[in-house]
Amino acid sequence: MLDYTFQYGQIWPHLPRLLGGAVLSLELALLSFFGGLMLGTVGASILTFGGSAARKAVSAYVTFFTNTPQLVQIYFLYFALPDMGIILSSFTAVLLGMTLNAGAYLTEIQRAGFESRRQSEMEAAEVLGFSRGQQIRYVILPHVARVLFPPLSNQFILMTLGTSMAAVFGVEELTGQALNINSTTFRSLEIFSVTALIYIAITLMASALLAVAGSVLFRARMRIL
Repeated sequence: MLDYTFQYGQIWPHLPRLLGGAVLSLELALLSFFGGLMLGTVGASILTFGGSAARKAVSAYVTFFTNTPQLVQIYFLYFALPDMGIILSSFTAVLLGMTLNAGAYLTEIQRAGFESRRQSEMEAAEVLGFSRGQQIRYVILPHVARVLFPPLSNQFILMTLGTSMAAVFGVEELTGQALNINSTTFRSLEIFSVTALIYIAITLMASALLAVAGSVLFRARMRIL
């Protein structure tokens, strides 16, 4: 190790591939997060206002996806579903697995926001004749957005870092590209240190952008990582 000579010059020509992988990582994170956010909104609405059978179904979904590893969930989609005649590409399997997993966690996060609503606002909406759907859209969701923007932002950052598991399934996101480049250059220290720096840069930039958006849109106070 003491005689090791770092040769980053062999890595810089591959930097465009790494940056392309970083873009794919962000694409995965964004698509799965917003898909999970929609699932979470529906799930939280059902847990708060739904009937008994619907609440039990959502609770079972949340329990399953929050108590099993995300990697195992994607393994099931990618390797088990073909036995039933359903074949998914590696990207689709990862995206679907991440979305379903995110939906379960975001259901719990948003339910906390639903339960923190002001009763006076709900009573005012009822007096004005708002339907349940209108109450959710015009009263609850704006409140949830303001209160939960910081934890939702943290969840997005975690999901961005979690896209690295896509490399297991051959998706050439940032980690996948790093593995491919390492297999040809054999400069592991250099390639993975550069990859780590790119992840740090992505995290810091996303945190800064989310902090600004939260402050401007919802007056939410957030700390940049």
